[in-house]
Amino acid sequence: MISIWAPGGIGEVREGDDLAALVLDACAREGTLLESGDVVVVTSKIVSKTEGRVLPEEERERALEAETVRVVATRVRESGAVTRIVENRLGIVGAAAGIDASNTVPGTVLLLPEDPDASARALAAALRAATGAVVGVIISDTLGRAWRDGQTDIAIGAAGVRVFDELAGQLDSSGRPLHVTRPCLADELAGAGDLAKGKLRGRPVAIVRGMPDVVGDLDLPGARSIARPAADDMFRLGTDEAYAQGYADGYDEGAAEGAALDEGDA
Repeated sequence: MISIWAPGGIGEVREGDDLAALVLDACAREGTLLESGDVVVVTSKIVSKTEGRVLPEEERERALEAETVRVVATRVRESGAVTRIVENRLGIVGAAAGIDASNTVPGTVLLLPEDPDASARALAAALRAATGAVVGVIISDTLGRAWRDGQTDIAIGAAGVRVFDELAGQLDSSGRPLHVTRPCLADELAGAGDLAKGKLRGRPVAIVRGMPDVVGDLDLPGARSIARPAADDMFRLGTDEAYAQGYADGYDEGAAEGAALDEGDA
C-alpha cells in the first residue's frame, strides 16, 4: 500500500537554513519519522530559498536571458504580456526558464536551484546520516506540458531514486513483450507528492511511503537524465517558429541554387 502525507509547520524558509533539519523536525512534530524506502518530495522553491537563488523582480529579464539555452517559442498575448517557452541550462523546456514570483517575497523572483540533482544528493545524504534510514529525495517543480492543458509537478532533481522503470523486454498481462514502455518514476513521484502538498497549503514537503523498490544508491542517475536528447526530440520548436525556420531554410536553399545556375550561365 502506498501512503503520502505532507507534514506541516515548516514555515518560511530562508537562505542558509538547514533543509534536512526542517524536514526531520516537521516529521517529528507529527510523529511520522522517516523509514527506509521512503521518498521525500521537496518543492524546488524552498531549495532555491535555502541556496539564495532569489533576485529582485527588476532583474527577471536579465536572469531569464542567463538561464536560457534555447528559445523554443514566443507568443505575445492580447494583454501585451509575452510568454516565452525556453530550454534552460538544466535541459528543462518550460515557461520563463522556471523563474517564478509565486510563494516568494513581493518584489522578488526565484530561480531554480543551481544543480537540483546535487541539491537532492546533499539532502538525501543528510537525511540518511541523521536517521539511518535509506531514503530517496525528489526535488519537484510545476510545469505545463505539450498537447495538454494545465500543469503538473515533475522531478527536476533526484537522488537515491530510480528515475525510470525499465519495462522493455518484459511481458504484459497477455504475454506480449513490451518494447518501449518506460514509466518515469521520478515524475510520477513528484506528481503524487504534490497531491498531498498542494499549491496553497504551505506544505512544501511530502513523504511517499510504500515504494521501497524505487530507492537505491545515491549515485543512481539523477533527473538530468530525464531530459530528451536533442537528436530524439521531434518537437524542438513551436509551430510558428518551425514554419519560419523551414521557410528560411527553403529560401536559402533556393537562393543558393539560383546563384549556382547564374554562375553556370556566365
